[in-house]
Amino acid sequence: MANMLENQLLTAAQMIERQLDQQLDQLDNLDSDDLKSIREQRLKEMKDLNRKKQEWLKNGHGTYTELADEKEFFEVSKKSPNIVCHFYRDSTERCRIVDMHLKILASKHVEAKFCKVNAEKSPFLTQRLRIKVIPTIALVKDSKTKDFIVGFTDLGNCDDFSTEMLEWRIAQSGAIDYKGDLMTPPDVKKKAYINRVNKTIRSGYDSDDSDIDFDD
Repeated sequence: MANMLENQLLTAAQMIERQLDQQLDQLDNLDSDDLKSIREQRLKEMKDLNRKKQEWLKNGHGTYTELADEKEFFEVSKKSPNIVCHFYRDSTERCRIVDMHLKILASKHVEAKFCKVNAEKSPFLTQRLRIKVIPTIALVKDSKTKDFIVGFTDLGNCDDFSTEMLEWRIAQSGAIDYKGDLMTPPDVKKKAYINRVNKTIRSGYDSDDSDIDFDD
């Protein structure tokens, strides 16, 4: 068994070495025209990205804002294909927690429009998106609603989740560019997380009890 494992590791190492050799050979064989083409392509990409950023900022990206009404939401949807929209209610404390994190993420991810809507003042939109629990974050990608973050269930079932945890969860929809590992939540410390969940189960406490159900 030990010999078999050793042979497998050796084979894998040799394969990686061959791939690296091929990449080095390709780099060694680049002439001045190839390098010029690479530089021009990179310059074009940088110019395109800068143009997009200017357009995003012009459309109100980079800041976390409240939309006045449902009409403004649909206007924003026409200009910004990537939207992170928080449906809130003034009387719900957890909405203020969401506000705090989204203000930070809005300045970091200018590729998406971060905004919020008062659910009580937007009954048509709230009903159309089937939003029943407050807070709910609607995640829009390419003008289509891809996902919803309902309450704090996906954020560790706690109020003290990190901004990075919410960022990771939003990134699952593709509404923002994310450089981290989409497979692993940043707040995961398995032992602490499991203990928290077990404590919740033992106490019979439902973390969403304080949320608002519009069916009531």
